[in-house]
Amino acid sequence: MRGATVVSALALLIAGCSSASPPDAAPRPSTSAPATSTATATASTPSPGEGLDRYYSQRPDWEDCDDGFECARLDVPLDYADPGGETLTIAVNRRPARVPSRRIGALLVNPGGPGASGLDYARGTPISDALRERFDLVGFDPRGVGESTPVTCLDDGETDDFLAADGSPDTAAEERRVVELATLFGQRCAERSGELLAHVSTVEAARDLDVVRAVLGEDRLRYLGKSYGTYLGATYAELFPDRVGRLVLDGVVDPLLTSADLNRGQALGFERALRAFVDDCVQRSGCPLPGGRERALAAVETLLDDIDRQPLPTGTGRPLTQGLAVLGLALGLYDEEFWVALRQGLEEAQDGDGATLLVLADVYADRARDGNYANNAIAAQYAVNCLDRAESGDLAAVRATAARLDGAAPHFGAYLGWSSLPCGLWPVEAVSTPHPVRAVGAAPILVVGTTRDPATPYAWARSLASQLESGRLLTHVGDGHTAYRQGNRCVDRAVDRYLLSGRLPVEGARCG
Repeated sequence: MRGATVVSALALLIAGCSSASPPDAAPRPSTSAPATSTATATASTPSPGEGLDRYYSQRPDWEDCDDGFECARLDVPLDYADPGGETLTIAVNRRPARVPSRRIGALLVNPGGPGASGLDYARGTPISDALRERFDLVGFDPRGVGESTPVTCLDDGETDDFLAADGSPDTAAEERRVVELATLFGQRCAERSGELLAHVSTVEAARDLDVVRAVLGEDRLRYLGKSYGTYLGATYAELFPDRVGRLVLDGVVDPLLTSADLNRGQALGFERALRAFVDDCVQRSGCPLPGGRERALAAVETLLDDIDRQPLPTGTGRPLTQGLAVLGLALGLYDEEFWVALRQGLEEAQDGDGATLLVLADVYADRARDGNYANNAIAAQYAVNCLDRAESGDLAAVRATAARLDGAAPHFGAYLGWSSLPCGLWPVEAVSTPHPVRAVGAAPILVVGTTRDPATPYAWARSLASQLESGRLLTHVGDGHTAYRQGNRCVDRAVDRYLLSGRLPVEGARCG
């Protein structure tokens, strides 16, 4: 999760931005909020000698870029089944270990998404000073993302329309609009991305990751993956178990679950986080919600229903719709540090001002106040997810799923049920199916789960740790999405010790 930049944007907001135009949007969290639809695929894995030698043996032209980093671009095949055909570019950056005499090797990092930039993540503070001394820190944008060969879908205005649409349609007109926008999304991706759209699966990104490993001169992969980055890491371990070094998978997307399971898990996760937020809020003198958990939750639901009927002004020319309000609410639940901004947003919304909740939604979407989106994260999120897991385009099935989820999670369930529709209408067929990941023969892999993680529920971490032949679970008892470098010293020490020495936490280890 790219927390530092999000927190800085929210600090500007809390300092006094109310009805004014929102500040420049910061990067969104590392998971697709609120929807994630991915799964690992089985695939035969050719050795580098099967037409791939030129990729594995390439020598990158490293150039100084910024903040002590050097940057390079690597070639990979568009289609690994045709390594002699068209190629793609993968953008990589690295910052050498601070103490070269004690260098262990390269540590690759990925913040998730899918669609979040690993280049940007590496430029932040994703690892501790202890690791910085001994590892080259390496970031990369996966295929289809950011500075690598990117997928292109909606323009900025079309993206505004897509995100502002009613995420839980309850009239025929609203439903037609959702179908129209979901169909347009796929059409634009096909028109503007061409053949690339069929080749941004996680399996292919994991194949690219192995090329990066080899080009860096590493015999084995050392890797820190968060949120969707855990799925990428688990996929790598499945494809290349003998090349696994030390892998940390923090905030797990469970490759075993169906799309319906994943949507239900996230819906319940965000509801759990909302309950934690309101329990904290109602004990504060300035809380805008009525006392008692149930009354406070009902007040939030009423507010969202009111916004559905009548979007709120924001002072920007863009009203706060229910769809945008749910995005803002979800962003505010990612971390306790965001709760103060969420309280402010709810208070203003009750007074008829949607500016703060709009800022939270824009922070999630990387939308700047000039109307430009900072990257292609929204496009990449759907392009990857739609290849990784098949969805239903049958409206009756979507309605039924949304109704079931709404019953279980009234603030997020219907929204998540409908969020999968674009993949159900996608112009390219999915290439993967859910199944357990064993990674037989891999070195020990550290799996980290947070008990009240809103976006990647703790049960998913437990599941992956049990699937992996060499998995070991570290439990963080707390709130927020992901655990490492999120303020818990126990988690940070355990992860650092494992990456530095290979020493795993004891079985059943918990950090409070």
